[in-house]
Amino acid sequence: MLELEEALQQLSGLLENTLLENGVNEVLAKYINLSVNLLVVILLVIGINYLFKNFIITAIKAFTNKTKTTFDDYLVQTRFPFYIGQIIPMVLIYYVIPVILSDFPAAEEIFIFLFDIYIIILGVWIIRSVMRTLKNYLRTLESFKDKPVESYTQVVMIIVWIFALILIFAEITGKEIINFIISLGAASAVILLVFKDTILGFVASIQVSVNDIVRIGDWITFSKFGADGTVTEINLATVKVQNFDNTFTTIPTYSLISDSFQNWRGMQESPGRRIKRAVYIKQNSVKFLNDAELNKLKKIKLVSSYIQNRQEEINKYNTEEAIDKGLQINGRNQTNLGIFRKYIDTYLNNHSAVHKELYVIVRHLAPTPNGIPIEILCFSRDKRWANFEYITADIFDHIIAAVPFFKLQLFESPSGDDISTYLREREEK
Repeated sequence: MLELEEALQQLSGLLENTLLENGVNEVLAKYINLSVNLLVVILLVIGINYLFKNFIITAIKAFTNKTKTTFDDYLVQTRFPFYIGQIIPMVLIYYVIPVILSDFPAAEEIFIFLFDIYIIILGVWIIRSVMRTLKNYLRTLESFKDKPVESYTQVVMIIVWIFALILIFAEITGKEIINFIISLGAASAVILLVFKDTILGFVASIQVSVNDIVRIGDWITFSKFGADGTVTEINLATVKVQNFDNTFTTIPTYSLISDSFQNWRGMQESPGRRIKRAVYIKQNSVKFLNDAELNKLKKIKLVSSYIQNRQEEINKYNTEEAIDKGLQINGRNQTNLGIFRKYIDTYLNNHSAVHKELYVIVRHLAPTPNGIPIEILCFSRDKRWANFEYITADIFDHIIAAVPFFKLQLFESPSGDDISTYLREREEK
């Protein structure tokens, strides 16, 4: 190593000695020698960079294209070879420049200072390239596709940048690293305040991942932030959601822990998607049915056998109890609403798009000023949104159209036309 330094000193001073021998002023000879040496070093660095960029990096790209793994491809995309390639010129500069500047102590000190800072930054760039490569590679693996990998890579980079800044400030101030870290203790409150959101996001990212609250690809609804769509990205600060209108909404990561939102993953993983909707029946259209009306409803295939069997049970009960059927309210009777509910239940159980292994329920809810709600609760086999809406519409189209066949009426608030028709009919009478 000493022999190399001596050789460099002799080589760097060759021009200066030649100029002095030819009677050139000593100061001028030094500056000319310095200028030429710096020019030579700059040309060497440019040449090495050119060689590395046009030959070595090209060879590396050709090699990575032939390998089966994609990890090395991502290394090339994140410019990892370019950053590594800068190490060779840096080594050259590290050994040559101090020798060239040996007669200029102030310039040598400035160079060493700038060189140390650049090496720190270069180290950060190399680590950042590796972390980006790791993030992109893990996203290609099935087991990591829905994990917030970016949050963890961001945490690593924050830690790396903090250490890099500590090293840079230590270089600037001239303090030992340990002493500089100790001096930062007094400013810890300020640091915590500055990085409050980052710390909250980091803690939230861990909780989201460990508790499996949200994954990339989940469909979530977060009314507070106007988000209703698919989670496309989870990082340290925000969760990115692509809404159904292809707009994007960003949500603070810690809001997933502190606020309430709806995650539709359970529906997506279940065998069916829930249909829950009600039709409102006018209460004054509900009535007992006589034999003639029952015989007419028996023509409806889906409830024909039900009406027959049910009526036999009712007649048997009324006969055994000696019920006076002179008044229809006495004893047991079938109602048009009861048969209608049975019709809906049978219709749903025969519908090809309704999942039979999940709940199929048709139920009465408490009467309201808008009528009697008959709620339908079932699950469609197809969970895709467009198909689900089509199936739901198809079911309720049929149910609404079937209501008049049972002498029932749907409740609907009167419109202006209804009021005009009523007044006109009243005047005609």
